[in-house]
Amino acid sequence: MTSLKTNRIESIDLLKGLVMVIMALDHIRDYFHAPAFLFDPADPVKSDLPIFFTRWITHFCAPTFSFLAGMSAFMVGRRKTTAQLSGYLAKRGLWLVFAEVTIIGFAWFFDVKFRTFGLIVIWALGMSMLTLAALVYLPRNYILVFSLLLIGLHNLLDTVHFPGNIPWSILHELALYNITPNVKLLAGYPLVPWVAVMSLGYYFGAFYDKGIDANTRKKIFNIIGFSAIAAFIVLRVTNLYGNPKPFIHYETVTQNIIAFLNPSKYPPSLQYLLMTLGAAFIFLANTERLKGRVVNFFSTFGRVPFFYYILHLYVIHITAMVFAQLSGFGWKKFILDTWIGFEPNMAGYGFRLWVVYLVWIGVILLLYPLCKRFDQYKQANKQKWWLSYL
Repeated sequence: MTSLKTNRIESIDLLKGLVMVIMALDHIRDYFHAPAFLFDPADPVKSDLPIFFTRWITHFCAPTFSFLAGMSAFMVGRRKTTAQLSGYLAKRGLWLVFAEVTIIGFAWFFDVKFRTFGLIVIWALGMSMLTLAALVYLPRNYILVFSLLLIGLHNLLDTVHFPGNIPWSILHELALYNITPNVKLLAGYPLVPWVAVMSLGYYFGAFYDKGIDANTRKKIFNIIGFSAIAAFIVLRVTNLYGNPKPFIHYETVTQNIIAFLNPSKYPPSLQYLLMTLGAAFIFLANTERLKGRVVNFFSTFGRVPFFYYILHLYVIHITAMVFAQLSGFGWKKFILDTWIGFEPNMAGYGFRLWVVYLVWIGVILLLYPLCKRFDQYKQANKQKWWLSYL
């Protein structure tokens, strides 16, 4: 039997780091790619395969990270009582919500007036942790049932709309609100079913207990992963259920590929989660024994994800301002009062896709030594409580 000899699971750090690196590609595309200000990269009519797949690969980031955060919460709970774990999750959840609307919100907009508050991915993670803080008191099987029901059935709410209702948008419908003439609220990551993605990860964290054989875990995860992908394909082809809008056939193969591989993310539909989490299970199943420099490179980001997340947003935004100034567009345009994709004044700015990839590589190479140094500092100073918040 193969047992896990360290407190950290290398394959989890590897996958977490990989999705963090890929995530940066999407954010750089938001700030640098000229067509990003003209059309949706997943529009079958206007987009092409290179642009679409640059966007599509990043679909795997948020659900995978949320799922892995749930797994990590279970592993932290091994060393704590239920009450201690609940308190741990509640404090970190509140911190993430606070960070979203302050230091992270400022990173997105660079607006000292804070004219837009974005409830996006870090908000969703924080609220999911607050929800999990209550769920951990339930038996694990109850948590599994809760997670599967919310993920599987929430698309029944797709036809339910309450225009102008902020609480409903926070729960299940993407919307941008004008709170006052000068303040907007972007409900970008509705909580249903994001909270269930993290609780599902919490349930599967137990599969890394020492009593479970690695080969058994691999078999189970492969079965789940490939079954999820198969279910996604069946539901997508048949349009039976699981997405707000049906898959529509277009005139060309390229258009059909784009349409087929683009289930709804806001909120994440059942089809979207089958596609993305299915791939996460397959990856975890088949990477547990991977070693080497490439693994260590990506795992470094996976061990300091929040530090990396904050840092990469500021680096990307500042770099975009430099590029805008040098290209004659002007850095002031990047003082944003709304989400950059909604900003009409950005049309005309931007670069070709190969520039996006060059900037992405440069940002990752710049951040790697900083993240490595911070990871080493965390490992050498585990007694400092505040480090667990970064």
